[in-house]
Amino acid sequence: MLTRRHALLGTATLSLAATGARAAEPIPVVVSFSILADFVREVGGERVRIDTLVGPDQDAHALQPAPGDARRIATARVVVLNGLGFEGWMTRLIRAADFKGTQVLASQGIRTLRAQHGHSHGHSHGHSHGHGHGHGQTDPHIWQDPKRAQVMVRRIAAGLAAADPAGKASYDANAARYNERLEALHAQVEAQYADIPRARRRVVTSHDAFAYYGERYGIDFLAAQGVTTRGEPSAQHISRLVQQIRRERITAIFVEGMANPRILEQVAAESGARVGGTLYSDALSGPDGPAPTYEAMIRHNTSRIAEALAG
Repeated sequence: MLTRRHALLGTATLSLAATGARAAEPIPVVVSFSILADFVREVGGERVRIDTLVGPDQDAHALQPAPGDARRIATARVVVLNGLGFEGWMTRLIRAADFKGTQVLASQGIRTLRAQHGHSHGHSHGHSHGHGHGHGQTDPHIWQDPKRAQVMVRRIAAGLAAADPAGKASYDANAARYNERLEALHAQVEAQYADIPRARRRVVTSHDAFAYYGERYGIDFLAAQGVTTRGEPSAQHISRLVQQIRRERITAIFVEGMANPRILEQVAAESGARVGGTLYSDALSGPDGPAPTYEAMIRHNTSRIAEALAG
């Protein structure tokens, strides 16, 4: 009887171990682009296996989805996207994949800004509390504000928990720890601009991706292109931008990591200003670059901008 009891206990132990192994299998998550993937990695930890459609140093605006992308979505349990028209191609992919899993819209519930089509950004922004379907209505670059990024992180934690209820405590704890770091990051950024007069906080970038950052930290951003990198700016727009740079003596001009520098080099040549370096907007850098994570991206951008404005 003792032997039989031990055998039964051994069988039960093996069964529990097998169940635990199955529970520990990471859930497949497809994420639209690299910055969101970093959020998902921080929140999901070892419980998720991430497949990123638009990787580091790649332009999500310019993606031409392939049939294989729909297949990648079809095998996922969770799909995470920004929304606000940033990844218009995602709607088609999700439909093509006949995806029945959990969709996480990271922008849901976040106060948005209206797209300004290349004009200066700052405290004069119009606001939009909805979630427009295209760049013409709403600026989608909400992650550039670390405070809004904290809301995105909480949305991701809730979405992962909906697909994997057993992992809720883990997702919530990871999100809380990560958001503490993002709060510290926000404080660091504020401190770096504290001694720079508001009137000097004017920056030119490749395209209109930094409005949320500008609103948060009191910086006016001008851009050669609008909120999307598709298409070319008009000669009239370039001429107006050059005149404004000259008139206001703007010295902080930056190319973006995934952008063609040609347009900004033209603006710099015609205005007499100097291109001061590279900022990261819609994509992280590769692992050996200066912005392999979201936190590193914000720190890198802030250091470059603050140095240019202070100089």
